Parts: sequence; structure tokens; C-alpha cells
Amino acid sequence: MSYAIALPELTPAPLTPGTLYLVATPIGNMEDITLRAIRTLRDCDLVAAEDTRHTGMLLKRLGLAKRQISTHKFNEAKRSAEIITLLEQGGTVSLVSDAGSPGISDPGQRVVDAVLIAGFRVEAVPGACALIAALTPSGLSTDEFHFCGFLPVKSGQRAKRLAKLLDLPGTLALYESPYRITKLLDELAELASAREVVLARELTKKFEQIQRGTAAQLLEYYREKKPKGEYVVLVSQALGSASEHASNEMD
Repeated sequence: MSYAIALPELTPAPLTPGTLYLVATPIGNMEDITLRAIRTLRDCDLVAAEDTRHTGMLLKRLGLAKRQISTHKFNEAKRSAEIITLLEQGGTVSLVSDAGSPGISDPGQRVVDAVLIAGFRVEAVPGACALIAALTPSGLSTDEFHFCGFLPVKSGQRAKRLAKLLDLPGTLALYESPYRITKLLDELAELASAREVVLARELTKKFEQIQRGTAAQLLEYYREKKPKGEYVVLVSQALGSASEHASNEMD
């Protein structure tokens, strides 16, 4: 199915020479790409993509043909130098990850740092982000939340890190793979048995699923169901936490 989208008859400002654009791309539903993102991808001189094959399919669906270079966590230093050279020549670059906002548990941060240190502009073209897509309908507090990405893989480091994070006020937000989600639920059942946990997977897609319950209750579900897809994991704040106390005083 083609998603070649015609831009409206507007006269938007042209891209600014010497600028790195951080372009958010859909995390599932193609309709979530913004008109500004399409225009930026259309008008830039180069697309720096986490996976050129993946982004190539996106560009094709949008009816765009662009020069790309692969820019992932293993070559960010080399690519940063190439991107800066193009910016020095007055060019414009769109940095994209496979899905969502570049730099949020995806490659991009080192490129941004290098471009800023070199004295060039960095501009965000906001859009889809799995964290926000999960947090806002979760039913958990959005007044204060702490996003901590992926936990360490090694068990010792992981347990120590999780214990510290659970002491933070507000909602705790993590990303987890389907291969370790039951391990995380086991850990939460031990360390935070009374807290509500929200699991969000396949966000914006046909089989989007948001589950709520204690870690133990969610574990029961996965005893018979194989986890699929990447997860956003949200954990409610501890009862009697500082943020909850302050909220109650304001009521």
C-alpha cells in the first residue's frame, strides 16, 4: 500500500543551511508521520538512517528518493565527521532511527553532541515516541515520571539498577525486549509487589495491547502466552512517596 502524501499548498520556511534535523518517524502506524517530517525528509540533502534498508522502505512509501548513509551505534563517530563536513558546506541532514524519536534509546546522541560542539544547529522535528504513547493512556501519574530506557542485561547490574530506580518518586518508565520481559516481571514481583504495572506493546499498530495489574498478575498471563514485540513498562510510584504526599497536600 502506497502512502505517497501530497503536501498541502503552503509556503513553509525552507530548511536552514548547516542544520541537523532530528526527524521522528512512525513507531507503527504510518499515519503518525507529520507533514513537517515529510517536508524535511523531502528537502534535506542527506538522510542519516539507523538502517538504510528500513528507512528506504519508509521513503519509498512516502514517494521520496533520497541519498542515505547508515548511522548506527557502531559508526556514530565516523558518521558524525561526515555529517559535519556536509553541514560546513551549507547542507542539511535528517537523522532518523528505525522508529520514533532519534536519541531516545536509539542512536543519535553522539551525533548531536558532535554537531553542537562543531558549532552547528540541531533542530527537532517531533512526532511519535513509544514512551509518550504508552504513558498518556496508562492511568498512572504523568505529573512526574522517570524514563530510564533499557536495564542492564547482566543480572547483578540489573538488580542493583532496578532497586535504585524503584526509589525514585513518580512513575518509572522502562523499555524491555520480549526476551526479558518475564524476567523483569519476576524482579518487580519481588521488589515492588504492591505497585501497579502497565505493559504496552505493539503501540499504534493493529494489535496494540495495554495491560494493567501487579507484576504477579501479569506474570500469570505470560505463563501461557509468548511475549511478542517491544515493551514499554510503567511502574506506579510507591505508596507514601514524596511526590504522592505533595500531591495530596495540594488537593
